[in-house]
Amino acid sequence: MAFFIQLIINGIVVGGIYGVAALGFVLIYKSSRVINFAQGDFLALGAFICYALMVTFKVPFIPAFIITCAVTFCMGLVLERLVLRPMIGESVISIIMLTIGLASMIKGIIYFFWGSGDLAYPFFLSSKPIIIGGIFISPIYIGTIVITAVLLGVFGVFFKYSAQGIAMRAAADDQMASQSLGVSVKRVFAVSWAIAALVATIGGTIIGLVNGLNAQSLSFVGLKVFPVVILGGLDSIIGAIVGGIIIGILENLAMGYLDPLVGGGLSETFPFFILIVLLMIKPYGLFGIIEIERV
Repeated sequence: MAFFIQLIINGIVVGGIYGVAALGFVLIYKSSRVINFAQGDFLALGAFICYALMVTFKVPFIPAFIITCAVTFCMGLVLERLVLRPMIGESVISIIMLTIGLASMIKGIIYFFWGSGDLAYPFFLSSKPIIIGGIFISPIYIGTIVITAVLLGVFGVFFKYSAQGIAMRAAADDQMASQSLGVSVKRVFAVSWAIAALVATIGGTIIGLVNGLNAQSLSFVGLKVFPVVILGGLDSIIGAIVGGIIIGILENLAMGYLDPLVGGGLSETFPFFILIVLLMIKPYGLFGIIEIERV
């Protein structure tokens, strides 16, 4: 029983990280209906920038993390302005291909400066776990759960009550109508990409603290975002977190019970099996809005 509970706790932590990563994806889709295939590489870049500040420039973690968030937020603004804004009005497939190219470009930058990775942040947290009834809980696990809960609350309030959040929701529903009411769709897109880059930095840094830095594995988290957002709903903030936790728990249960039977590896593909099944049963996800178009 203790082993099962341990897997559930690990799954909640991993799922929280997936949920944080999925938040950026949902933010961009919610405001602009753009599917961002570069989200995983945003995670990796933010994590490596924070690492460089700590190791190369000897900046303590908290200031390094804040600086990294500011840098990636500005980077999101610049990328939207220079790369993505000229694509407004173009076909969806063109924008998707652009985000794939952007992912390759970011990955190239990471490989140029840091190689493939296999690095670790300087040790600054206690490695002594908290033991409750035979269950081991690392301090970073507790921090991950707290950060996930805080982000969920912040974005929920942001979209429901702030002027910019309401403008982003309006632009997602109908860009033309929003513009006629004075909403700057271009500014909505810019803020969406900036916040998505910021959220990716938070998720990437958490993953780096838990598992170390590897460019390939960090980018792969971006692929795992797809089962998360499909499960939760492409346009749902709470769905991103709930979907992430569900996928994280199922993945860890597969790792604990199924991988030993088949020799390993099944847990990595398990989220995608869930994705296929879900698309057949509930294509709009748990919290997604069902859209019906009359032709």
